[in-house]
Amino acid sequence: MSSKNIGFNTICTHLGEIKDQQFKGAVSPIYMSTSYAFEDVDIKRYPRYFNTPNQEALGKKIAALEKGEASLIFGSGMAAISTTLFAFLKKGDHIVLQRAIYGGTANLVNEEFEKHNIEFSYADTQTAEGFLEKIKPNTKVIYIETPSNPLLSIIDIEAIAKIAKEKNIITIIDNTFASPVNQNPILFGIDIVIHSATKYLGGHSDILAGAVVSSEKNIDQIFQVAKNFGGSLSDFTVWMLERSIKTLGLRVKQQNYNALELAKWLKNHDDIAEVYYPGLSSHPNHEIAKKQMKGFGGMLSFELKEGLDASIFQKELNIIKSSMSLAGVESTILSPALTSHALLSQEERHIQGIKDGLLRFSVGIEEKDDLINDIQHALEKIKVTA
Repeated sequence: MSSKNIGFNTICTHLGEIKDQQFKGAVSPIYMSTSYAFEDVDIKRYPRYFNTPNQEALGKKIAALEKGEASLIFGSGMAAISTTLFAFLKKGDHIVLQRAIYGGTANLVNEEFEKHNIEFSYADTQTAEGFLEKIKPNTKVIYIETPSNPLLSIIDIEAIAKIAKEKNIITIIDNTFASPVNQNPILFGIDIVIHSATKYLGGHSDILAGAVVSSEKNIDQIFQVAKNFGGSLSDFTVWMLERSIKTLGLRVKQQNYNALELAKWLKNHDDIAEVYYPGLSSHPNHEIAKKQMKGFGGMLSFELKEGLDASIFQKELNIIKSSMSLAGVESTILSPALTSHALLSQEERHIQGIKDGLLRFSVGIEEKDDLINDIQHALEKIKVTA
């Protein structure tokens, strides 16, 4: 089955599945073996080599969803990120990163790169020109994340890819917030796409995984490092992830709709100081988001008006769960300063514009009116005690 001739939801449901030749079951069988034959076989399979039957099949599905040639599945998003970066960076190399990125990625760079004598610079603007100014003769990689975590900033993917190709620099994007439903960076010239598959690809808050998609050549280079780092995923979790991706398109479509409606409602609410969502016309990069995204995603952030306690507000919510991580079918909310970006100093967070009272809202698939009523109820409760 070729991904060129079928639609997105059909890819999610069927491409890359393993046929049950023995019992003709409707879903992929799971191969839990950690030991495979090595004589008279075409492929020497071993879980740490990312080539068990379930790993291989799921890689084909995710690669097709992101319009890439090949994919590797990892034990976590950070395993995917760290392995990919070290596959293309060595002693004496330089990388330019977007300032507004996931806190775990920034912490990896800040704490580990100096140990390996890898130089790094952060671009403080969201323009391609801002990245161009940071490029050095030894720059090997440009790393971006759009929409970014947690302020949903947008960077022009095509513009970044263009300046990188002119200087023979590898481009890497964290596409977790958008998901393959809303954005396919490879179509805009990006070399490597990374996902925390824990999030939208998994979608049910019960899987920890990561994925990297690129050309066969780049994936082979990443594999050479990956087999040494040992960040592969167990076949049971691979099987669960394949199952979850079957509903990816349906889930994210509903989350897109709910998030846009909630963002509009919050934007007009007297108790909300600021809303960050690329689907709003007031977003500074709304037009760029429209150009490169097919939907605006299920993530948004907002700040309460001064005097309203964000911590107490979260405790008053009944449907929306105060919980870490994101992108599950259930709506969740958290304080980035205490979770996703807690590894950064307060000064580093403030440079990114992350205030202590910022709330990151992962919108689920519930009825939007129920979510609105839940937020309104919590706001009314905290105003009484404010």
